[in-house]
Amino acid sequence: MTRRLLKRPPRRPAAPRRGDGRADAARTGSAARTPVSPVLRTAAAYAWRLLVVGAAAYGVFALLGRFHEIALAVFLGLVAAAMLRPPAGLLARLMPRPLAVASTLIVSAVLVLGGLALVGEAVAGEWPSLVREFRDGLSRIQDWLAGPPLRLDAHVLDDFQSRIGSYLSSHRSTLMSTVLSGAGRVVAVFTVAALGLFCSVFFIHSGDRHWNWFCEQLPEGARDRVARAGEAAWRTFTGYTHGIVLVAATNAVLVGIALFALGVPLAVPLALLEFVAAFVPLIGSPVALGVAAVVALATKGPLVAALVVALIVVIGQIEGHLLHPLVMSWAVRLHPMVVALSVVAGAIAAGIVGAVVAVPVISVAWSVRQSLHDGRAR
Repeated sequence: MTRRLLKRPPRRPAAPRRGDGRADAARTGSAARTPVSPVLRTAAAYAWRLLVVGAAAYGVFALLGRFHEIALAVFLGLVAAAMLRPPAGLLARLMPRPLAVASTLIVSAVLVLGGLALVGEAVAGEWPSLVREFRDGLSRIQDWLAGPPLRLDAHVLDDFQSRIGSYLSSHRSTLMSTVLSGAGRVVAVFTVAALGLFCSVFFIHSGDRHWNWFCEQLPEGARDRVARAGEAAWRTFTGYTHGIVLVAATNAVLVGIALFALGVPLAVPLALLEFVAAFVPLIGSPVALGVAAVVALATKGPLVAALVVALIVVIGQIEGHLLHPLVMSWAVRLHPMVVALSVVAGAIAAGIVGAVVAVPVISVAWSVRQSLHDGRAR
């Protein structure tokens, strides 16, 4: 009995034998294992996050590219709402809101169509004299190239003109197919414009109610942040739209007055071209004035063309150092290098439309980021 109650002493763990190879390998592996560098761990963490964000951005742009007509129509509707919502709100104090929205749209359409009719009348009236002046101007340019200091061979220039004529005659079918495809694009443009006008009616009439309905569909914890981000985005978008229209109108007036004073033909259409091109920041205005310089060179000679080139420099300085800082600094706070890179990237991705849309999209995204960051800090 006493033998059963006696407790046995605990056994000690057996020491590893000298010839045990597994224990030696375990000790060697633990000694050879080195910790991962914190820099490498942080870089890997950011790398896979950047890959996920890049894949999501690529998917969004691919979806927009698939339905780019719809995206462009919605963008045009937002632009029209940003421009016409304030006058529609003023008219809504005097009449019912649907009638105020309809009156605003009708007056705006009349003004736009009237401006286009004025430009078409100016081009039709000056076209015969413009063709004659272009022919005389081309011969003057040819004589100028054949003289000092370039001294190009006149036969080479004549041969160049004959090659252009033979190319146009031999590729007539290709040119006709291009014109027909251009007609199809005109139909697509009118379709996008009609859809944009349709969207603008609802954006002007009840865009705030649509946004409130959208916020109510979100989870309760995200409604305030999304509403705050939407307010910042709309404020930035409307500020950019008003600012770029004011800058474009100022540039167009200056260019029209200068071209009319210099006697350059088609001053009104070239001023309208300047107005449209100014919607592409930093790039559009010099391109439009370059077209005006070519017209001046062919019709009025090198001296007037040089004055138009000087006008390009002057208007570029006014736009970059006066108009943009005064008009758009309160709405868009982007570095000029960011603006230039955005315009070039948008042009590469989607052509002229991408160049026009790039800066407002980047501005809205940055304002949303700043709004969310400030709200988180508060």
